[in-house]
Amino acid sequence: MALKERMFSLSLCSLLLLLAPPLILAHVSLEPQEELASGKKGGGLVSWRRSVAEAPVVSDVPVENGSFVLAQQRTYRRDPLDGYKKYNGGWNISNNHYWASVGFTAAPLFAIALAWFVGFGLALAVIGICYCCFPKRSYSYSRTAYALSLILLILFTLAAIVGCVVLYTGQGKFYRSTTTTVEYVVGQANYTVDNLRNFSDSLAAAKRVDVDQFFLPSDVMNQIDTAQVKLNSSANNLESRTLDNSRKIKKALNSVRLALIIVAAVMLFLAFVGFCFSIYGWQFIVSLLVVVGWILVTGTFILCGIFLLLHNVVADTCVSMDDWVMHPHMHTALDDILPCVDAATANDSFYKGREVTSQLVNLVNQVISNVSNQNIAANPTPLYFNQSGPLMPLLCNPYNGDLSNRSCSAGEVDFNNATQVWKGYECETKVVSGREICSTTGRVTPRIYNQMAAAVNVSQGLYQYGPFLNQLEDCTFVRDTFTSIHSNNCPGLEKYSKWVYIGLVMVSAAVMLSLVFWVVYARERRHRVYNKQFAVRSGQGTYPVQDKASET
Repeated sequence: MALKERMFSLSLCSLLLLLAPPLILAHVSLEPQEELASGKKGGGLVSWRRSVAEAPVVSDVPVENGSFVLAQQRTYRRDPLDGYKKYNGGWNISNNHYWASVGFTAAPLFAIALAWFVGFGLALAVIGICYCCFPKRSYSYSRTAYALSLILLILFTLAAIVGCVVLYTGQGKFYRSTTTTVEYVVGQANYTVDNLRNFSDSLAAAKRVDVDQFFLPSDVMNQIDTAQVKLNSSANNLESRTLDNSRKIKKALNSVRLALIIVAAVMLFLAFVGFCFSIYGWQFIVSLLVVVGWILVTGTFILCGIFLLLHNVVADTCVSMDDWVMHPHMHTALDDILPCVDAATANDSFYKGREVTSQLVNLVNQVISNVSNQNIAANPTPLYFNQSGPLMPLLCNPYNGDLSNRSCSAGEVDFNNATQVWKGYECETKVVSGREICSTTGRVTPRIYNQMAAAVNVSQGLYQYGPFLNQLEDCTFVRDTFTSIHSNNCPGLEKYSKWVYIGLVMVSAAVMLSLVFWVVYARERRHRVYNKQFAVRSGQGTYPVQDKASET
């Protein structure tokens, strides 16, 4: 089948979209065939299915030319590629303007990272130049500045610790939430693979059905062969893509988790060690830590922006999935990624399962009508085995001639009770001239009964997969999956990605301000120590508050 498929390499920020290829294949079973018997590849079955699936949907979101804009209100952001006008194209990952608008939400954090890197870098350069070129410095000292710098340093260090705790907790919960989402989608894909293969096995079993040397028509067997090849191909493709995508996503999640844990640990260590060394006045080590912290803070601010972008993309995607569920037959940006199967494909896949089921029922009923329920005179004909007694009921065919649903008529038995009812028509046999002949009243021999029971089991298996195929073909399966993700997984994804973003902001801001007050407090402490030593040498009992001296 030719369906539009698009694979993404958007790393973690496309988490839900990386799960789309399995869902695409999940509702793909067969390609449209050119040769359909009796011209039944018409719109009858499709129109019957579509009339059930389609229902009028009321929405207050504008729909133009049959197109529905996903997450329109949420994605109404400034677009730097369009003169900073408001972007109104909705969720659309193939649109550069969408990425520009969602990326612009993180622009302040990237700007802060750039300003910090340049501004603090210049400040460090100026301090270094002054230290090297102007060795004589003023040692003015203020108790207020000293106490205030110490208090603020303590507060910012505590804030950094709290931010690291929030970051570590958030990344753990975010990891578990994303892993749960991946496992759910993988489970859905595996469920689909199992059902496709079981349906293929049921079709294969239908080929082997032999009721008193009555078989399915040869053209039906050929169609079963074709259907089996495509079903198995779709199942294998889905299984391999699901396994490959889940491995990639889990690898990305593990990398992100490790990176966040390292960031939390390093920033916590930096904040605590820098505070301790500042308190003890180890100026050289503090200077080295300031340089290291300057680079790390820049990186964490950039990471903040990335996670803010991730948070917005995840939230946009969740809203888009909910919008798509509410408007499954509107043209949306998801159509290029997750298109519903077209009418020809839907008709073909349903036609195969229903036609084979109907043919099996007709085969069994043909044996009942032409063999079992016939009072054939005793003669060497293969159809004679001394049939006698009440007539056997026919098997209910669940489909009409056009393969639409059919209700059972009075006196017919269905798949659930056929074997039990027919058991009462089984006779005891004896072998006469190498043939089974009923020695008691009955309409079927044990051999024919077993063959009929096998045909019923195969027919029932094919019939039971009808609702599953229906869900795949009219996108009900995908809608249910999206609904479950939106209800059960999206709240956690949005909440905990926000926790990570907040934790990174807290750590970045707290360590950034701590760096500044490392320098300020180190200066005030050095001046305080110098003034204390100066007062002791001068024999004074108090420290000069505003004394100035030159270092010798």
